[in-house]
Amino acid sequence: MSKNSVVNPPIAKKIPHELEKHGDVRVDNYFWMKDREHPEVIDYLKAENAYCDAQMAHTKAFQKDLFEEMKARIKEDDSSVPYKYNGYWYITRYEKGKDYPIYARKKESLDNPEELLFDCNKMAEGQSYFKLVGISISPDNKKVSYGVDTTGRRQYTIRVKDIATHKVFNDSIENTTGSSTWANDNETLFYTQKDPVTLRAYQIFRHKLGSNSEDELIFQEGDETFGTAIYKSKSRKYIIIACYSTLTNEYHILNADNPNGKFEVFQPRVRGLEYSISHYDGHFYILTNKDKATNFKLMKCSETDRALDKWQEVVPHRNEVLLESIDIFKNYLVISERDNGLNKIRIKRWDDTEDYYLPFDNETYTAYTTTNVEFDTETLRYAYNALTTPASVLEFNMKTKTKTVLKEQEVLGGKFNKDNYTSERIWATAEDGTKIPMSLVYKKGIKKDGSNPLLQYAYGSYGSTVDPYFSTIRLSLLDRGFIYVIAHIRGGEYLGRQWYEDGKLLKKKNTFSDFVACSIHLIKERYTSSKHLYAMGGSAGGLLMGAIINMAPELYNGIIAAVPFVDVVTTMLDDSIPLTTGEYDEWGNPNDKLYYEYMKSYSPYDNIETKEYPNMLITAGLHDSQVQYWEPAKWVAKLRDMKTDNNRLYLKTNMDAGHGGASGRFESIKEDAEEYAFLLDLEGISS
Repeated sequence: MSKNSVVNPPIAKKIPHELEKHGDVRVDNYFWMKDREHPEVIDYLKAENAYCDAQMAHTKAFQKDLFEEMKARIKEDDSSVPYKYNGYWYITRYEKGKDYPIYARKKESLDNPEELLFDCNKMAEGQSYFKLVGISISPDNKKVSYGVDTTGRRQYTIRVKDIATHKVFNDSIENTTGSSTWANDNETLFYTQKDPVTLRAYQIFRHKLGSNSEDELIFQEGDETFGTAIYKSKSRKYIIIACYSTLTNEYHILNADNPNGKFEVFQPRVRGLEYSISHYDGHFYILTNKDKATNFKLMKCSETDRALDKWQEVVPHRNEVLLESIDIFKNYLVISERDNGLNKIRIKRWDDTEDYYLPFDNETYTAYTTTNVEFDTETLRYAYNALTTPASVLEFNMKTKTKTVLKEQEVLGGKFNKDNYTSERIWATAEDGTKIPMSLVYKKGIKKDGSNPLLQYAYGSYGSTVDPYFSTIRLSLLDRGFIYVIAHIRGGEYLGRQWYEDGKLLKKKNTFSDFVACSIHLIKERYTSSKHLYAMGGSAGGLLMGAIINMAPELYNGIIAAVPFVDVVTTMLDDSIPLTTGEYDEWGNPNDKLYYEYMKSYSPYDNIETKEYPNMLITAGLHDSQVQYWEPAKWVAKLRDMKTDNNRLYLKTNMDAGHGGASGRFESIKEDAEEYAFLLDLEGISS
């Protein structure tokens, strides 16, 4: 127990609430916590916060030291690599001691004077949360639209300002996604409105700058399982409406010179047909899974004849290689692929005179194309990093095949040397015989004797892949003897699209058993032991944490679950909650008995048992729109009531933020320091 164990944990009251579906009755004693405005709910969350603070009080000085150590590695007066768009160089920079970015630009040459676009530090004054998104410059370079959120609930207000005078127009558009798109007349803006209850992005409006008349609704997505967005093609010729669900896409297009025109459907939705479009030289290039191309292929069609049977193949489907995205340039097509888990960047001239791959020489790296907004250029921007190598931004000349490192992340403090660390990729065997890859990093010289503390991280949903990336924050664990592991479990797309398919819907439990198999392998190979093994995941990765402690609590000494999605059945039955309807293709629709029963069999909240559980730190955000705060709150209350051990169980709710946690760049590091202090304290490490 911690040194402050005299404080008793809060015990939440029980008010039995019956939930009936398919003739099955579940009793939820903590259903009452759903009322965000109720004083008793707020009091309970505050009591949990006070308990967590009291129990971790003896680590407060250590948390401060960790924070200062993490902060000291970060270059405070840092700036992004400038990129050129429509005659201007755009730069994002930070100033020493300030939490928020400053956005600026320079005309034609980096030697010219700087024009300030936004100083977010000034804009954030007096706000407990601040986020600016969706910076969009008008084609004549005179105006900028942008979105601001001051609650963390991802409901942005769009404003427009004159760049030269900094005068903000009266136009103010609320409850949007924050992004907006200019037509070529410099007066018309298109934007996406959210449903005020579910926060689903579902309506596209046309807005005339300075106009007093109501904005015109030009598209409404009627299917509750779909969201919608609007953007401009890189060629700048088309404004594009995207409609998307987990399994299906549909696009609508409009010539950007004709903002009052009518959008045309590109290819009507067909359930299960996924595609995305890029425009170039009279054609649309289509990344698609058409004709059972599970790992996607590239096709094209004329911009005037877009019928499905007119699509022609450009890059065929391959069983072993996932086609992830493309970047189109005037003379080159750049294809981002994933082969055996590794990122590959392929460069092909349109005239077919060249076709080659960028060379990489590591087994645990991440590489991806970055900001390539300029169309007529021979240079490709890409980023590279690895578990032991800080992030760098490179420019590759596709004609001369020469590369220039534009920037390598500086790790300040003078102590970091990448040669002091080693990384490797190893494979565990899952219950069904599938080989599951893991990426590991640790300090050189570690002995495999079972005594090393090890933090195992994974996500494992939505086909989202956690690549092996460098982190300056993580050095605070590695330098204290921790091994850090990313488990590339099914549900992500690390080994291709099938890897995702095998970790969703009625195969979701593969995600959880894969993670457990990785843990067993790490213990068997004596990287660690259950006394020193820790697991961490957030959001859908928090669901993973909830599932593994029900399945195999004895394997772990501690768990960190950040904003965890743990009350799966109740949430998926409530279509008033943001995300629910759009998630049916990921988890299944529990209104169907088959999915209801499968979901209930793994939902962490529904499967808590009277038994021992590991030490746990669980975080929540009161304004979280992705995972409602009551899921972690109810989960902790029920765990407290049922577990039979004296292990630590802390709930920390950020009362000012949403799904992403605190908004300032240093505020979020304080959360990291608290989480690391929790783990290190369990290992008896206090400095």
